Amino acid sequence: MDFIRNQLEELGMSEPSIGYLSNIIMIIFIAMISVVANYIAKKIVLKTINHIVNSNRYRWGNIIVEKKLFHKLSHLVPAIIIYYSAYIFPSYQALVEKAAMTYMIVVMITVFNTLLNVFDEIYRSYEVSKIRPIKGYIQVAKIVLFIIGGIIVISNLIGQNPLIILSGLGALSAVLMLVFKDSILGLVAGVQLSSNDMVRVGDWIEMPKYNADGDVIDITLNTVKVRNFDKTITMIPSYALISDSFRNWRGMQVSGGRRIKRSIYIDISSIRFCTEEMVAEFEKIHYLTDYVTTKLEEIEAYNVEHQVNRESNVNGRQLTNVGVFREYIHQYLRNHPKINQDMTMIVRQLAPEDRGLPLEIYAFSNDINWSVYESVQADIFDHIFAVAQTFGLRAFQNPTGHDIVQLKEKREYVREY
Repeated sequence: MDFIRNQLEELGMSEPSIGYLSNIIMIIFIAMISVVANYIAKKIVLKTINHIVNSNRYRWGNIIVEKKLFHKLSHLVPAIIIYYSAYIFPSYQALVEKAAMTYMIVVMITVFNTLLNVFDEIYRSYEVSKIRPIKGYIQVAKIVLFIIGGIIVISNLIGQNPLIILSGLGALSAVLMLVFKDSILGLVAGVQLSSNDMVRVGDWIEMPKYNADGDVIDITLNTVKVRNFDKTITMIPSYALISDSFRNWRGMQVSGGRRIKRSIYIDISSIRFCTEEMVAEFEKIHYLTDYVTTKLEEIEAYNVEHQVNRESNVNGRQLTNVGVFREYIHQYLRNHPKINQDMTMIVRQLAPEDRGLPLEIYAFSNDINWSVYESVQADIFDHIFAVAQTFGLRAFQNPTGHDIVQLKEKREYVREY
């Protein structure tokens, strides 16, 4: 600074001009040094460190590079230069030092936050993380980090001991929690929702307690706004998503398949062994030709091996119409163009009920669009209900008014004759 002032005095400039101009030159000079130092730190030192880390065979090195830990740490270099150059400007020294120190504290907070993320990522790469997860502890550590960092920043700006701020907050904590209860709950909920990736804007969520069933269109400090499928808007408190249960359909949307889980109830009195005529008809069905042929050979081999008495159908193994029907549905789904063949597909019997034998279809459509999904599901069951009679099966339903009228007419007809 003295050298610059002497040079300006030799040029014959006035004292006020020398003061202003020398300060401007020093500011520019310090800024240039900071830019050069930042360039060296990021383009040379940081690049060298990243190269060394990437060439290391340990996976944790790649995680550190991906999280940009050293990149964030490099922001300290210009701040340190500015901090130690503050003495050049005595009038503004305290202000410059506070500003530089505040920036360095914020950078260190982000560095420690990234370090916690790196530690969590490294830990989750091991199998033990599935048994003993530490994400909750990491979140607590982050909350403590931000609280301590905020107190240090404030104490640095006002020039007070951090303990004084802590004691003041302790006295006001009861009042603050009462006045800002919803905001505090919303803030905590927002941190948890974000950290755990529980809900995003655009997710389809379902929360019957609040009559919410639709897409999330906004997430604020205190509320989550949901546009229901009937175009109404439901406002859910943010903390309710933490304290209560809700369903997020994002997994279904991401998977590319939407589940079909519905049963057809078979009248148990229509279930019987297959006759030769029925077997002959089943062999004509494309989806069943190979199955029936293979099954008959298997049954024949079994019955011969065990010397089964063929005079009674009860002996040995026999095809049943409901078993063949179940296989037909399975093959029908296997050949359906709208069914996702890479996901679970089951046609199973459930426990018999007073409504008959439930035959459940568990499969996934390959289109998650609601209208397409409903259309696919309806088409499948249209076909199943129509084809059930081909297998000698009846779908169960309780007697209707038409059935009662038909029964009454039959009774009157019998009485007449």
